[in-house]
Amino acid sequence: MAAENHTYRILVVDDSLLNQQMLQHILQDDYAVKTAGTAMEAVACIQDFRPHLILLDIILPDANGLDILVALKEGAATRNIPVIIISGLDSDKDEEQGFLLGAVDYIRKPFKDAIVKARVNTQIRILKQIETIEQMGLMDALTGIQNRRAFDSQFQYEWGRAVREHGTLSLLMLDVDRFKAYNDTYGHPQGDKLLHGVAQTMRGTLSRSVDLVYRYGGEEFVVLLPGTGLEGAVAVAEKLRVAIKALRVPCGDTPTSVTASIGVASAQPQVGGTPQPLMEAADQMLYRAKENGRDQVQFDAAIKPV
Repeated sequence: MAAENHTYRILVVDDSLLNQQMLQHILQDDYAVKTAGTAMEAVACIQDFRPHLILLDIILPDANGLDILVALKEGAATRNIPVIIISGLDSDKDEEQGFLLGAVDYIRKPFKDAIVKARVNTQIRILKQIETIEQMGLMDALTGIQNRRAFDSQFQYEWGRAVREHGTLSLLMLDVDRFKAYNDTYGHPQGDKLLHGVAQTMRGTLSRSVDLVYRYGGEEFVVLLPGTGLEGAVAVAEKLRVAIKALRVPCGDTPTSVTASIGVASAQPQVGGTPQPLMEAADQMLYRAKENGRDQVQFDAAIKPV
């Protein structure tokens, strides 16, 4: 279980250092565990650590744990994080209130190792089942990569992270050139194979695990490049263009390979801004690439705060 679960992150929020250490000792062999002693520390940890599960004490020095639970359930980014209340209070009323406010479980102190493990494992098991169901809706069955719905969600997340970290975010929009002609000549089954080949080539060409490719629709793909400036994004785009051309798939009745046109845009996201201008800029560059003869990368040389 340790190897399988260690990618799941658990945040323990308790004002007692001893309790933090106990829970970390109980869970650290199976999960990545981080601790916080105050509500303020917990908020910072949630943003940076992105826990899959939170163990939350009712009594904290700077807030009531139940009030924190309410805030978590009201926040768009945190409402789906399961919360287990931990408390030394022998109060059925507090336990009932915790469940009414959205807690998934309640563990009383002093902690019993087996009970803590069993209840945490149960929540992680449920989380895995939910993730499996959600993942089925985020994958493009034809190409085997993630779809537009997945992109929309990750785009918003990466935008927010770039704002917090004062970083740069780059976006590539890629279109397979003359795909309609290929479909008309060779038929849809061959067209499907081509799209699958392009998608897998793109995924295999990206070297960083944080760089992700998505099928945006039809023969169009998008690539998110977090923490990458314009120069780096253009280099990645050119690498993708060359890799796709190297597939040497015949196009229509011509001996040339199937090629791709790519638009590149970069931005330095700002508080209060939205990701839409970045999307529009990449789309405009893609249009320019196709208008200028296809099989090329076009980019806007100005990185704008948006």
